[in-house]
Amino acid sequence: MLPATLLLCLALLPALAQDKVLCPDLGKLAEGKSWKLVNRIVQTAEKDGKTSVRFSDGNGIGIAWLEDLTFTNGTIEFDVRGTNVLQHSFVGVAFHGADDQAYDAVYFRPFNFRTEDAARRLRAVQYISHPTYTWSKLRQEKPGQYEKPVMPAPDPDGWFHVRVMVTHPKVSVFVNETKEPCLVVEQLSDRKSGRIGLWVDVGGGEFANLKIK
Repeated sequence: MLPATLLLCLALLPALAQDKVLCPDLGKLAEGKSWKLVNRIVQTAEKDGKTSVRFSDGNGIGIAWLEDLTFTNGTIEFDVRGTNVLQHSFVGVAFHGADDQAYDAVYFRPFNFRTEDAARRLRAVQYISHPTYTWSKLRQEKPGQYEKPVMPAPDPDGWFHVRVMVTHPKVSVFVNETKEPCLVVEQLSDRKSGRIGLWVDVGGGEFANLKIK
């Protein structure tokens, strides 16, 4: 018969595994190690004693896929900074990626955070599911369901913290330390697992402090 203490440890193993936090090394992205970079180049810098990575400006979508990790359900956290330049700053994270074209993503339009245009403020955070459900298709067919404002609005030129909770099919998005999500959706794809990638479109962006739980 196993000792009581050993039985307790064995019982706790599933919970401990679920609580494991991974902190991928962003410095390896610029070195071309452990990451696959698509349609961008990157540079590294230091932010609060930790490595941050800046994506170059460019046309079209750019993704840095984290290799050797399959993500199912959990939490993705990171710090990110875009710019307050209209239609030139889209920054976020892709997940459940099958390849460079098929994935779900959550991203932000910092130039809409504090704009005086009321309609644009409603389009600060966006969920998409490529290749079928692009932002334009969702806006046309399901207006207001997959893009929302971010309140309180972060500085559009500053760093902000993002927490994306994925429990298929539910996705909840939190910004900074708010207790209520700014976006809650059900995924539009049947993919339940896949790769994670840092994601930009039409421009660049900076990322730091990536954590995956």
